[in-house]
Amino acid sequence: MKIAFVGKGGSGKTTLSSLFIRHLATTGVPVVAIDADINQHLGAALGLEEEQAAALPAMGDHLRLIKDYLRGTNPRIASAETMIKTTPPGEGSRLLRLNEDNPVYDACAHPVELDGGTVRLMVTGPFTDADLGVACYHSKTGAVELFLNHLVDGRDEYVVVDMTAGSDSFASGLFTRFDITFFVAEPTRKGVSVYRQYKQYARDFGVVLRVVGNKVQGQDDLDFLRAEVGDDLLVTVGHSDWVRAMEKGRPPRFELLEDANRRALQLLQVTADATYELRDWHRYTQQMVHFHLKNAASWGNERTGVDLAAQIDPGFVLGEDVAAPA
Repeated sequence: MKIAFVGKGGSGKTTLSSLFIRHLATTGVPVVAIDADINQHLGAALGLEEEQAAALPAMGDHLRLIKDYLRGTNPRIASAETMIKTTPPGEGSRLLRLNEDNPVYDACAHPVELDGGTVRLMVTGPFTDADLGVACYHSKTGAVELFLNHLVDGRDEYVVVDMTAGSDSFASGLFTRFDITFFVAEPTRKGVSVYRQYKQYARDFGVVLRVVGNKVQGQDDLDFLRAEVGDDLLVTVGHSDWVRAMEKGRPPRFELLEDANRRALQLLQVTADATYELRDWHRYTQQMVHFHLKNAASWGNERTGVDLAAQIDPGFVLGEDVAAPA
């Protein structure tokens, strides 16, 4: 399953996504965790020291390798230079599986040992002054978009992405790449206003969106969220001594997480798993094509000097039964 955590800055989405990743690790399933936020904090939330987190290999620094590997022998993609973040796979493209070894994982994935097992952590890399006026952050998240566009994931396999805050992800098609999106909302007017904006954007693309109420301290907070987001509210979480200890760099064993919060994480997994039956690989592939044509017309054709619409393989549909070249 491909799962996104979104929300306004400071909502707690990184903390909740890291808890969910830890929960999945305890079940022994394959997990790839991706930090796609401008502020890169997922590594630290998963227990890495600051120096370790800062030294993680950035996907943005390996974009050429990623493109060269994924284009494979696809005759519609002449070179890595003509491959943009929305370029969809076609006949001859290399596809990615979660539980495999490949050059992309070798270069970009860092194994993180957690209480229940090991997950692969991938990061886009931090936003720096060098990006200002040269390339926006979406050029970094483009590596994530290419990864997801070429990923063939199955039942009981999980990619969890900590997305950039607010509605910034709508500048690309990245927000459509998930089976389910968990919107982390505080019981505040600002928190729910960002949710409404996200839902409005997502509605036309069939994005499955559920709200996780965070920092809920009592019935008044709960009533506020129910009134504002209605049936989209899935579960709420409140204060956690376990999280407080983790944020101080002294996380207890994960099995000591409060029962209420553990049940909340279990509900997130059950809810995500239920969306597997809703998968529509044809629609998923069509959305890739939609955003690729949009990017090609707005900037891609001019930047690459080629007609990027020719990269689309009209007979190709991504899916779990697609065979890809080695």
